[in-house]
Amino acid sequence: MRLLTKTLVIKSEAGVHPQSATVLVQTSSKFQSEIYLAYKEKKVNLKSIMGVMSLGIPPGAEIKIEVTGEDEQEALQSVSDTIEKLV
Repeated sequence: MRLLTKTLVIKSEAGVHPQSATVLVQTSSKFQSEIYLAYKEKKVNLKSIMGVMSLGIPPGAEIKIEVTGEDEQEALQSVSDTIEKLV
């Protein structure tokens, strides 16, 4: 297992809002891998709605996804696709 990372920019004018955060958490929860969302100096578990909302990610923010585990490749792809579509 290795740590996979991907940096993305939030395009949505609303930033990461409760509805998109919920979909991200649901998407992440389908995978066994550990999935983290990093913004500025904070890193939270992407399977935790409270963690994601606590970051207060605004429009135009640069975020980083970190994935490690059995299905890391699929998880990173799925989460990245969700972010690009939603936020």
